[in-house]
Amino acid sequence: MQSSHLLLEEPIRMVSILDPSKPSFFPAMTRIVGTLGPKSRSVDVLSACLKAGMSVARFDFSWGDAEYHQQTLENLKAAIKATKKLSAVMLDTVGAELQVVNKSEKSISLEMDSQVVLTPHKGQDASSKILPINFDGLAKSVKKGDTIFVGQYLFTGSETTSVWLEVAEVKGKDVICTIKNSATLAGSLFTLHASQVHIDLPTLSEKDKEVIKTWGVKNKIDFLSLSYTRHAEDVRQARDFLSKLGDLSQTQIFAKIENAEGLTHFDEILQEADGIILSRGNLGIDLPPEKVFFFQKSALRKCNMAGKPAVVTRVVDSMTDNLRPTRAEATDVANAVLDGSDAILLGAETLCGSYPIETITTVGSICFEAEKVFNQDLYFKKIVRYVGEPMSHLESIASSAVRAAIKVKASVIICFTSSGRAARLIAKYRPTMPVLSVVIPQLKTDQLQWRFSGAFEDQLPTDLWESLFTASARQSLIVRGLFPMLADPRHPAESTSATNESILKLALDHGKASGIIKSHDRVVVCQKVGDASVVKIIELED
Repeated sequence: MQSSHLLLEEPIRMVSILDPSKPSFFPAMTRIVGTLGPKSRSVDVLSACLKAGMSVARFDFSWGDAEYHQQTLENLKAAIKATKKLSAVMLDTVGAELQVVNKSEKSISLEMDSQVVLTPHKGQDASSKILPINFDGLAKSVKKGDTIFVGQYLFTGSETTSVWLEVAEVKGKDVICTIKNSATLAGSLFTLHASQVHIDLPTLSEKDKEVIKTWGVKNKIDFLSLSYTRHAEDVRQARDFLSKLGDLSQTQIFAKIENAEGLTHFDEILQEADGIILSRGNLGIDLPPEKVFFFQKSALRKCNMAGKPAVVTRVVDSMTDNLRPTRAEATDVANAVLDGSDAILLGAETLCGSYPIETITTVGSICFEAEKVFNQDLYFKKIVRYVGEPMSHLESIASSAVRAAIKVKASVIICFTSSGRAARLIAKYRPTMPVLSVVIPQLKTDQLQWRFSGAFEDQLPTDLWESLFTASARQSLIVRGLFPMLADPRHPAESTSATNESILKLALDHGKASGIIKSHDRVVVCQKVGDASVVKIIELED
């Protein structure tokens, strides 16, 4: 047996996100996050979603209980095994979300210019005259003239189940509103949003904490989507909470920016968070429509400069009910890619839409076309200028690897890494070719026992499937252009040339089998040899 090597050929194929039947990784290097629900929870549909390009599965706890989501996750695991394609898991919290409760689930007709009362008395039945809400402090937060939006969960904006209200009067704990447009509210749950109003609710609710402590810990979630992040302290408190849960200490926190308050504190939030989700549905309510594009471009640029993943939501709402997006939506997806987005998050389109698989395929195809015209040269110069000089050691190696790969027209960059940081830095410079991240454990000892470090803090579990990819490898599945492979943690690679060459050969062979590396291609390799980091160019033979 070799002293260090990738896991046996079949397990590699089992978890790789490369498909030997296709000429490339996915239709695009931009990632797709799919929200799972009634229309996307069967093994067959999930398998098709993975094949179409979904690399992160989002579980939204604004609806559904832990048992429901657990069954969906079990189906996802079965789909991963069946398709040999990997998916990371994202838990989306409820946060400071205001909701209208309609226990009877009867349709509620609201007429323009009539009045309706928002009340915290949840025991009352919802009607055209009164809407019970889950927050008793709304009357203290709003004033006459403020705008309030009420719509079905994951509203698209095109349906007639959304209503705009204007605060006419505050009476005790009740808020009396004038209805600005006629609408019919249907279903059991509606989202309520008060435009540019501070809501005195915790970002991480007690319900969120309980879900994380139980469902999140049980399933060792890769990402926590922190809904309604408004301050950097929200992220710090969430990280402190996760750090006390052991298995979730490596879980990455993505701050979900949903209102003007979050945008106001965006720079500080970005410093604390591992990534950003621009929740454009709520932002589009909180901000004037003509301002949304500006904040999107500004936020994405800041994420790019910081080297932190940026995710954009609400791009093809019409595909919830239609097989094709509108021309404006298709252009919107492309612009998100050109603006620097790492991933596109699909909500209603995959959760309750009629065409979840077609939506993922279509979005991936649009991303692929947009990437062809992405101005990498200009982007690279902006990043270098922003980083400045002197660069850190790792930053210099990462930028040099990308520059070399572009100059020699390499087909792929292969990066050896133990924590994933080096590979993420390379991806930060947006190379035009895929980055194959080979995650290698480091072996350390305290004189009493040997243990794995870097991405391998615990002993290797007995279940090969569960252990095959570590958190740092799965977490690369939300980074544009970054694709993980895992070296066998039972045979950690140190800095000897023999072990590194052994792993490199298997990585190259796998790349050839997957169709991304061909004879006579050039490949750039970034690895550590002893105390030195090395970037080398390999020209393959027949």
